[in-house]
Amino acid sequence: MIVVAGESLVDLVPAATGGIKAMPGGSPFNCGIALAKLGNPVGFLCRISDDPYGDVLLRTMGEAGLQPLLSERSSDATTTATVAFDANLQPHYSFRRGADRPPAAKILIPALPPQVDLLHVGGFAPLTEQDADSWMPVIEHAAALGAPISIDINVRDSLIEDETGYRSRLSRMIGLANLVKLSEEDLAWLEPEQPPEEYARKLLRNENCKLVVVTLGHRGSLAFTRTTSAAAGVHAPEVFGDTVGAGDSLMAGVVASLRRFDALTPRAMSELETTELESMLEFAAVVAGLNCAHHGCRPPTLSQVEAILASA
Repeated sequence: MIVVAGESLVDLVPAATGGIKAMPGGSPFNCGIALAKLGNPVGFLCRISDDPYGDVLLRTMGEAGLQPLLSERSSDATTTATVAFDANLQPHYSFRRGADRPPAAKILIPALPPQVDLLHVGGFAPLTEQDADSWMPVIEHAAALGAPISIDINVRDSLIEDETGYRSRLSRMIGLANLVKLSEEDLAWLEPEQPPEEYARKLLRNENCKLVVVTLGHRGSLAFTRTTSAAAGVHAPEVFGDTVGAGDSLMAGVVASLRRFDALTPRAMSELETTELESMLEFAAVVAGLNCAHHGCRPPTLSQVEAILASA
């Protein structure tokens, strides 16, 4: 089973007809939903509130086939993210945290399934010392058992109160990751003016890092190993909704593609050929593009992705 660990929340998105629409969200939650809809066995490691928004999150998980790994629900309110869009239709978020705050590692670790094919962690994991104190032992435990680790850096600068501490915690988590994904916005915050190729080479000097994926918005995506690299464009849907969850859907497409290649191991990731990287990015681009046909994060099913690829 693939395990996705991290926040779930509700996105408060401007509705096309005016007002606000509440949509299930959170980077790891979105990625888990997308992976499940793509036909992968996936468990989600996050507390879910016992409020009505929590009911919506659980219902969405059930419909997608995403298995909750923590059965006890939280009395804290569901975390919310108010979404606004810039001139390039990129979403920006204002958060009010609640039930997504993780319990102690001694509760999280026993909730892991016996076999973890990949542990994926998302944006809030290194955000505060409290978050990292819960998630870091989970990552270390999974890695010690031989599970590959992936991380979507997904910087949430509006929530960072201690930049030095955040960078240190993030660096520790990246140091254990075999697969690292980041956006050009993440890169601009982490290393202003550094080209993606240079930052990828820097990450790949870490012993554990085998594959780096960088998303470039409307300009597509890049993938790097120590021996090769590849690029792909975007898949533009016939009708455009918004880009909420596009990066999370793309991340799911990367992981799902690696699983299809039987490449969910550090060694297999490092040995991917250029054509395989291209195929991986193209598959992930279609997943992300089909998500963008809707408002809010609504990733596609595997059959929908395969139909697009077959017609290309």
